[in-house]
Amino acid sequence: MRILVLGCGRLGARLAMDAAAAGHEVAIIDKDPRSFSRLPGDLNAVIVLGTGIDEDVQRSAGVETVDTFIAVTDNDNTNIMAAQIAQKVFHVENVLLRVYDPARAETYQSLGLTVICPTRLVADVIERELPDFNLSSDMTGL
Repeated sequence: MRILVLGCGRLGARLAMDAAAAGHEVAIIDKDPRSFSRLPGDLNAVIVLGTGIDEDVQRSAGVETVDTFIAVTDNDNTNIMAAQIAQKVFHVENVLLRVYDPARAETYQSLGLTVICPTRLVADVIERELPDFNLSSDMTGL
């Protein structure tokens, strides 16, 4: 599989390393050259410096031939725009993105994007661990 990761923070770097270790072809984009220091020097990946919402930058990373596009920058707007470009302009079939804002996550999920919302995921995990947690309790006013 060919995978393009946008964002070389802790998550993006981990995804790129794991995908490469699993034998996938990997490309990774980030606008900050220092971000690539998270990657091992021997990583077999295409590394592209640039803004992920730029079509030419996505092209230089090989977006036209990828199977999966993953947007995990720390900016919801960037992830949303880049994912839409990959989906609508380059017709990438499998597009995943991280969105911190739960309301935005629902909106973009309805547009056919696979949206992962860590805010909602962590809240769900914590709520499951609380004994007798009930949203209709006294906590609703918080």
